[in-house]
Amino acid sequence: MRQIILRALILAIMVSSCKNDNYVEDNIGLQLYSLRAQFPKDVPGTIAQIKSWGINVIEGGENTYGMEESKFIDLLNKNGIETASVGASFEELRDNPEETLRRAKAFGATYVMCAWIAHKDDHFNIENAKEAVKVFNASGEFLKKEGIQLVYHPHGYEFKPYEDGTLFDYMAKNEESFDFEMDVYWVVHGGEDPFALFERYPEKFKLMHLKDMKKGTVGNHTGHGDVETNVVLGSGMIDIKALMLKGKEMGVEYMFIEDESSRVVEQIPQSLDFLRKI
Repeated sequence: MRQIILRALILAIMVSSCKNDNYVEDNIGLQLYSLRAQFPKDVPGTIAQIKSWGINVIEGGENTYGMEESKFIDLLNKNGIETASVGASFEELRDNPEETLRRAKAFGATYVMCAWIAHKDDHFNIENAKEAVKVFNASGEFLKKEGIQLVYHPHGYEFKPYEDGTLFDYMAKNEESFDFEMDVYWVVHGGEDPFALFERYPEKFKLMHLKDMKKGTVGNHTGHGDVETNVVLGSGMIDIKALMLKGKEMGVEYMFIEDESSRVVEQIPQSLDFLRKI
């Protein structure tokens, strides 16, 4: 009996080890916006480069950089790249969620991500938050009926104080048919603690953006910042290792590297090396 138990334990350890070895390849991808400067010059070459880095999953699709959507999708498929999440604007979700659904199905995505709530002059307020919750609940319910999960990507302005918490807290407590994607850079930039968010809302973050911040960067509540403060993962002021492990523990399905800096092509392979060593 002891030998049977021992063999079972060894097998469990081996399975766990295999899963850990494949975690980066299976669950960590790239947000295509990172390569917004490269795609217009060479769409096929840029997709091939993504594959050469060992990336098998992406988030994107709202922009195919002048290429016919079906051909863009074919290129992804030929390179063995899965689209886990497609982007959608706030306006599209509000006015034409049918188009969002069509695009998600065309790419074979299981998630739709919105990264910005329409508001004026960087003055995001409770009325904007209430409108967003209404739009996201309605469009999220519509998408969910078709097997697609809507997530909202906070951009920093949502962490302004409101009542006994923040505007984000209002959104999280009033969501009914949508979840969230945590961009660790923008959470920190907006003055919030990503670990505290995980603890406060353990079931609401389905996706993550892994993005590190140059040491000494000062954040704000505008949702804007200097893209050159995006640095190689593990070299900045955010504890990417701990957050990646925390996200995995909390059941985050996919994590996407997003690097908006001009050094993106050089930095992505370095960031991947860092993640593979965790």
